[in-house]
Amino acid sequence: MQINGAHVLVTGANRGLGRQFVLSLLDRGAAKVYATARRPELVDVPGAVPLRLDVTDRASIADAVAAAPDVDIVINNAGISTGANLVGGDRDLIRREMDTHFFGTLDVIRAFAPQLADGAIVNVLSAISWLAFDGAGAYHAAKAAEWALTNGVRLELAAQRTLVTGVHLGAADTDMMAWYEGDKAAPEVIVAAALDGVEQHRSEVLADEWSRQVKAWLAEAPEVIYREAAAALAG
Repeated sequence: MQINGAHVLVTGANRGLGRQFVLSLLDRGAAKVYATARRPELVDVPGAVPLRLDVTDRASIADAVAAAPDVDIVINNAGISTGANLVGGDRDLIRREMDTHFFGTLDVIRAFAPQLADGAIVNVLSAISWLAFDGAGAYHAAKAAEWALTNGVRLELAAQRTLVTGVHLGAADTDMMAWYEGDKAAPEVIVAAALDGVEQHRSEVLADEWSRQVKAWLAEAPEVIYREAAAALAG
């Protein structure tokens, strides 16, 4: 799988990691990059093809498939973070996160899968797929579900030789994480790791040190994981 010459569609491409994906794909010689967003007029990368796509609207997804029949790589980057917890949080916000990260990603995959034989799907996940935080309960649950989705569709699409790559990261220096005062990776570093992973035909990319550390904790009991996480964040 090579980026050079590929036709790629990126969801949530008007800012943050999505915008960086578009820039890096063009730098690597992608023949066409569909930069999708609910408001495509906000896409500002020269050389990209702006396209309207709301991942929570199946009619919008169908329109995008019709407008981009030559796509051979889909990067599911669109996401939100509402700050809702699971017990005390607004149920509508919890559902919105699940509709975006799980059902939105799933619907995009289902729609584009028939044209992705020998192609690739990249799902932008998170270390929070594996580690809950107070104030991000809905995000954790939705990203955990998206991780499971990634593993499931990988098996289902193996017969048509579609590479399915899950990309995990901690915090990236984007608008979504502007509130966070800890260490944040540069978007271009995260995206480079993701695209390298695609070209190396990898099923999982741990794009920064935090994601590698959290993955390493998964064999431990929950009380050990959260004790170690708290110590790491405090230190």
